[in-house]
Amino acid sequence: MQIILLTLPVLFLLVSMTLSYRSVARGRRSRKSAVLRQIISFAAMMVLCVACPIVASAAGTDTAAAADASSKGLQYIGAGLVTGLSGIGGGIAVCGAAPAAIGATSEDPKAFGKSLIFVALAEGIAIYGVLISILILFS
Repeated sequence: MQIILLTLPVLFLLVSMTLSYRSVARGRRSRKSAVLRQIISFAAMMVLCVACPIVASAAGTDTAAAADASSKGLQYIGAGLVTGLSGIGGGIAVCGAAPAAIGATSEDPKAFGKSLIFVALAEGIAIYGVLISILILFS
């Protein structure tokens, strides 16, 4: 039973990655379907991370161990969400700040210090996300 519980998420992830790669390789039109497929597979993986310990507890294992495994799964989901979303937010912020900083520096070289501060602030968002995920994992 435990082998099935361990291999099921890995198998699901491999199938999802293969289907997404195929749809992206087909062309630009199917990228929307690839994104939709990734969102659906993410939601399914979240359900599996929560449901697998519950199924293991129903199979006759210790309920305290299953509850601990479920809380660990939720910790990992939370840490992954914090890191991923802060990385995306930091990337979007740098995407806007870096070209503006380059343009300002090319017009006036004295503006380099000010523009560097704005880019560093944008990158700080991702660093804060990593710090919060470390706090989540080790608390």
